[in-house]
Amino acid sequence: MLKDEVVRRRRWMTEAEFLDLLGATNLIPGPNSTEMAIHIGYRRYGWRGLLIGGLCFILPAALVVCGFAWAYGKYGALPAVAGLLYAVKPVIIAIVAQAIWGLLRSAVKTRSLAVLGAAALVLAQLRIDALLVLFGAGVLTAILRWAAVPRPGETRPAASSLLWMVLIAGAMATLPALVAQWPDGSAQLRSAGHGVPFSQPRLFLFFLKVGSVLYGGGYVLLAFLRDGLVTHWHWLTGAQLLDATAVGQVTPGPLFTTATFIGYMLGGPLGALVATVGIFLPSFVFVAISGPFVPSLRKSPLMGAFLDGVNVAAVALMASVTWELGRTALIDWTTIALALASGALLIRFKLNSAWLILAASALGILSAALRP
Repeated sequence: MLKDEVVRRRRWMTEAEFLDLLGATNLIPGPNSTEMAIHIGYRRYGWRGLLIGGLCFILPAALVVCGFAWAYGKYGALPAVAGLLYAVKPVIIAIVAQAIWGLLRSAVKTRSLAVLGAAALVLAQLRIDALLVLFGAGVLTAILRWAAVPRPGETRPAASSLLWMVLIAGAMATLPALVAQWPDGSAQLRSAGHGVPFSQPRLFLFFLKVGSVLYGGGYVLLAFLRDGLVTHWHWLTGAQLLDATAVGQVTPGPLFTTATFIGYMLGGPLGALVATVGIFLPSFVFVAISGPFVPSLRKSPLMGAFLDGVNVAAVALMASVTWELGRTALIDWTTIALALASGALLIRFKLNSAWLILAASALGILSAALRP
């Protein structure tokens, strides 16, 4: 949806520039969609755009989730969302598939990149760590670029610069795993088998840590939250965590607003604010640090090749995730028909994908209401 708005409709950037931002976003922890919005804001209007882009992307979703959390606290249950998800998921599959097809044309510049993208897709299907796939693809492409015969008027980059890039990429690939092992100050209570007392500062630090190290999207988030909040700290039950995740999935905006729901359940409106700021704050910091370097990286032959490898691997990872989601979303002839019809409308009439999602939501709610 972002690509459709900023590349095709508003022409704020080219498809190649968008792809570079997508590749850079995949290299840093946090929610990719939010970080893309922050990147786009920064690219358009500098530091003000960075803040406005991120806040305007997060706030509507956070407010909607707070409304769900209030209803959940008052009535002890969620509205039925199965029918909504049943109709919306096939449409989302079609939207993402169309986006992947468009990005492939920009990402696959050479035959070697096509082979690399296919290899990344296979590795993703084999459940190899996504971060290793991304950095590995980037480093391999840079090595091939360095080893290639220099073009007329060019000189081969120094081997030392290639070595430094390999070392930095390796360090960045392993850093999140190291940070995730940092003690959180409650190890003694956990080893004694007791829950950790709730406090707003501890809630903030927990979600700050999650936002700082989390790669891999919603399913990894669920595992992280279950381990911390259910198994170790006993702040939530497993059923409450699943309800929070369902709200994050069915509401507009990033899945990380699951933290908003959890914060509201644990600490009311202040808890929702604390959890939301904690989990999203690292995204602003990471984009602020990395954003200014993306255009200059493209100017360097080695770093440009590194970005090419990351970009094609990122599209391959998107395709892998879409395939897995498609297997759960396209479960009968109705959902298959919804996906195909959505794809046809997107390709033939260039329909705004937001209208498709709204129409599917209404259809899902109506079918759930009419179902006996």
